[in-house]
Amino acid sequence: MTKLSLCMIVKNEEATLSKCLESVQEVVDEMVIMDTGSTDKTVEIAQKFGAIVPTFEWGDDFAEARNEALKYVTGDWVLVIDADEVLNQKIAPQIKEAIEKEENLVVNLVRHEIGSSQSPYSLVSRLFRNHPEVSFSRPYHAIIDDSVSELLKRENHWKIVDLPAITLFHYGYTSGAIAALDKYNRAQAAMEDFIKKHPNDPYTCSKLGALYAQMGKEKQAMKLFKQGLKSNKADIHVLYELHYHLGNLYSKQQEKEKAIKHYQKAIEQSIMAPLKLGSYNNLGVVLQSRGDYKNAAQAYETTLKIDPSFITGYYNFAMTLTAMGRLADAVAIYEKLISLSPNYAAAYQNLGVVLFKLNKLPESAEAFKKAVSLYETQNNQLAAENLRNSLKELGIWEES
Repeated sequence: MTKLSLCMIVKNEEATLSKCLESVQEVVDEMVIMDTGSTDKTVEIAQKFGAIVPTFEWGDDFAEARNEALKYVTGDWVLVIDADEVLNQKIAPQIKEAIEKEENLVVNLVRHEIGSSQSPYSLVSRLFRNHPEVSFSRPYHAIIDDSVSELLKRENHWKIVDLPAITLFHYGYTSGAIAALDKYNRAQAAMEDFIKKHPNDPYTCSKLGALYAQMGKEKQAMKLFKQGLKSNKADIHVLYELHYHLGNLYSKQQEKEKAIKHYQKAIEQSIMAPLKLGSYNNLGVVLQSRGDYKNAAQAYETTLKIDPSFITGYYNFAMTLTAMGRLADAVAIYEKLISLSPNYAAAYQNLGVVLFKLNKLPESAEAFKKAVSLYETQNNQLAAENLRNSLKELGIWEES
């Protein structure tokens, strides 16, 4: 029977570690959780789950720390997750099946980025055979991909496969998590140092460029994305990211034709459909802004075929249908959206507008009242007051 080991590095993760380990305890045969200097109850929690907890002095290098943790692993396969991630236990049988196949070296996992409305899914190489030549590289965004590529040049019988189901839920992109970590400065320093030595590395061009874009350093971001594309070394997943990020920058700069071109280039890459959601959605936004409602609607409709729970796709699709005059269809989409996200105040407000246009005044008034109530509950008093005043002017608001 194939033995599966969990391998983690942690520091001050008492808030999330229990939930993480609960999700994997019935799936793995061993837990190796290396502590890099915790001052809270992280070590105590890990030990409570029966983990081996070696310690390591942190040196600002994620790859170094992860490789040190790998030395303690005794299993045939390794599952690497972070404390702000949770394993989807429903797909444990698929994991077991994948690691039993003798030809498999790496199983790529789909990760759901909770809190990221733009790109809710990513692919991560976090499940791999415990092979002596598979190790991590890069000080930030540490990956095994470099070592795997070198190994495949010598031993080409190995296979890299993708597990199509969502395997990990990642909570590191929620606003609270980001605010709690000094992510930007730490990531920037590590990647800038790396790219000085490897200026044409497309992966780092993509990751550091994305960080620059988040920080408002658009010129530096643009330069890196183009640099990554010129290298001609990027695999299809990095190519996707480079084109996607360029599309976002050009869209922000109102260079719509260039944005469309890069979103389409991103969509052309032969990667799993859920990973393309951001490009389809943002392509729709640019097309919508140009008044090309038909193609915008098609882009949004595609996002919903890929992921029937994609809230942003429903909202944008309904807005486009409204602009096209397809009011009854817009109502149906808003109702579906609200069934999935019942506290979405703006959806109720827009639904009220569409119902008003359809002369369904009682239903419209109810939708508007719900929107006002939700805005108030969510402490968005300005939106509540503005909507209330607009409704009074229309004569469809009565004080209770």
